[in-house]
Amino acid sequence: MKIKSLLVLLTCLSLNVFLAGCSDDKPAETQPAAASKPAHNPFDHSHDEVVTDVVKHQFEHEFADQCVARELKASANPDIDKPRLDKDCMCIARYMMKDLSAEDAKHFLKQHENTHSLRIKFDAAAYFCLQNKQQPKGPRLFGKQ
Repeated sequence: MKIKSLLVLLTCLSLNVFLAGCSDDKPAETQPAAASKPAHNPFDHSHDEVVTDVVKHQFEHEFADQCVARELKASANPDIDKPRLDKDCMCIARYMMKDLSAEDAKHFLKQHENTHSLRIKFDAAAYFCLQNKQQPKGPRLFGKQ
């Protein structure tokens, strides 16, 4: 009895594998057109409209100016810090400009909004541009270094 049940089980498994591996009898041309066209992925920006060089250039300068103005507000010596901030903020803007989407450019330039993706790109750009810079020395307290 045990051999019969094992034989039936093996037969069923082999039929199951064989049937699952068979293809349709229909030719490939009669398949629905939706199967050949990939579904729209909202995270895929490959179909995004192209950002022109003029828009990128405008973004670069407006973002750098905004960055410098924001950093100078917190600066104790704006006259001394401005040249360094100009250079650092322009580096950040150029780095962000490389991966700028049309949607981010539109929000920043026309609606004056900083989107979440721009903030993420800013963090990455700031890390890239400032990681090897020597930071200004802090105050020396009580002779400790």
